[in-house]
Order: sequence, then structure tokens, then C-alpha cells
Amino acid sequence: MSRINPLLVLLLLALLLVVSLVVSLGVGSYARGFADLPALLFGSADSLERAVMLELRLPRALSAMVVGAQLSLAGVMMQALLRNPLADPYVLGVSGGASVAALITLILGFSGFWVAAAAFAGAMINVVLVFGLVSRAGDWSPGRLLLTGVVIASGWGAVVSFLLAVSEGQALKSMLFWLMGDFSHVPAPGWHLLVLLVGLLFAWAVARPLNLVVRGALQAQALGVDPRPLRLGLFLVTSLLTASAVTQAGSVGFLGLVVPHMLRLLIGSDHRWLVPGAALGGATLLLAADTLARTVIAPQQLPVGVITAFLGVPLFLWLLNRNEAQR
Repeated sequence: MSRINPLLVLLLLALLLVVSLVVSLGVGSYARGFADLPALLFGSADSLERAVMLELRLPRALSAMVVGAQLSLAGVMMQALLRNPLADPYVLGVSGGASVAALITLILGFSGFWVAAAAFAGAMINVVLVFGLVSRAGDWSPGRLLLTGVVIASGWGAVVSFLLAVSEGQALKSMLFWLMGDFSHVPAPGWHLLVLLVGLLFAWAVARPLNLVVRGALQAQALGVDPRPLRLGLFLVTSLLTASAVTQAGSVGFLGLVVPHMLRLLIGSDHRWLVPGAALGGATLLLAADTLARTVIAPQQLPVGVITAFLGVPLFLWLLNRNEAQR
């Protein structure tokens, strides 16, 4: 498939993000939506309108944008770190550690802040565990890192299965929603936005070295790039982005794997364009998915991870088949 001008794609994604935000604020189970937006902008909205827009829909929309950008950006860096097109932000077990801690908290009857705090703590425990095992072996090669992460993730998965098997009632439903991604009670992103900005700055700063590292360690070293500290930085920043995303909304799958590939099919593999493109694309896709999740069968809500798969799988397969046909 012929490449599209990367700048044009970024501008289009930015426009789609703005449109998605307006739609997210304007639709919902509350009967009046778009009609309230002008009043809200000019300060003439009543208290109910302001509460619906500013206290319910806007924080949720902003969180969906931040989580989507974090997961897609983490996916770009993880695929470069492991030199594996099937890598996603969860492949090293960050989501598994967060899931185990969050599910235990839900079983104990806690919710809200305590679930988020437990999820972040579980994600950090996984990071320390993987880092310790790989550092002790002294081998930061992609194969060693991937194997260590996959094995630990499998262990977390077994614990998650056990917790689901012994749970019942409302706790089980809450656990399943968390595992599939849920923005029902998410506040405004707050410090998570700072984590996203740090990740963006880091990824942009190492975009050129990433273009070399993905070609192989020997070629990168021949051109003056030491892959070892770069891999360590990628591991830490990617883990932080993933932990922050999981803390906000649970395990929202699919984005970190497919959005980077979609962009590669459209604009190529230059990380100087992939990094901002992934952030915009992930934010747009997850915001649109969350809007559908809370409106398609309103007042009931669907797990947002289900919607991301419904939206992304056919789009990705269409792009892939179109690429092969044009070849």
C-alpha cells in the first residue's frame, strides 16, 4: 500500500480526536447532549447540564484519551524493544501483576482508589521482578527479556484464573469488567497525564536511535548507538506507561498491539512520526470505543475492551489485505 504523507495523517488524527471528544461530550443516556454544548461554552448552562458535561462525561473522556495514548505509545516502544511485531504493552506481565493485585482488592470488598492503588502496586512489583531477573542474568537481549516476561505473565494469568474460579456474585462481575477495561468510575487523569507527557518526550528523544535498534544490535553499534542503555530506558518507560494505563481503566487490550501496525501500514516505520501518531491514534480509538461502550445499549454499559476489538480488528484486517493486494 502506498504511504500517505505522515504530516497529513497526524493532522487528520488530531481532527478526528477533536471530533471524537465533541461527540463523547454530546451523547449519552442524558436526553440533552449536543444542545447543551453551546450553553456550556458560553457559561449559560444550568447546574444539571454542567454536572453532566464537566463532572461525568469530560473526566471520563479525558481519561480514555490518556489511556489510549499511553497504551499505543507503549506498544510502539515495546515492539522496538523486543524487535517483535506481536509484542504489546502487556507482554512482560505488567497487566498480570496489576490484575492480581486489583482482583484481590475487589474480593476483599474495596473499590475506587484502593483498586487503582493496588493495581499500580502490582504493576510495579512485576517491573521489579522482571528487572531483577534480567539484571541478575546480565543479559538484556530481546529474547531473554521476552522469555522472562512471558513466563512471569503466564504465572500471573494462572493466579487470575484461580481468583475468578473462587469468586462469585457481584465481585465476579466487577472483576470481569476490570479485566476487559472499564471507565465507569474513572476520575480526571491527573498525574497520569504527566506520565504520558514524560513518555512522549522520552520516545521523541530516542526516535532516531530506535530506527537503528530495530535493525539489529550490531548495526546500531556500528552507527554509534549503544543498545543496552536504550533497552533499559525503553523497558522502564514502557512499564510506567502501562502501569499508569492499567491503574486508570483496567486491562484494555488490543490498542497497544494494533494501532502501531495500522500506522506503519499508513506512514511507514520512522519512529519520529510513529510516536506522535500512535499517541493520537490510540487516544482517538479508545475515546470512540468508550463512547460506544456507554451508549450502544444505554443505560447499560459494555466493557470498553470489547468495543476496541470490534472496531480495530476489521479495520486492521482491511488495511493488511489492501497492503498485500497492492503488493
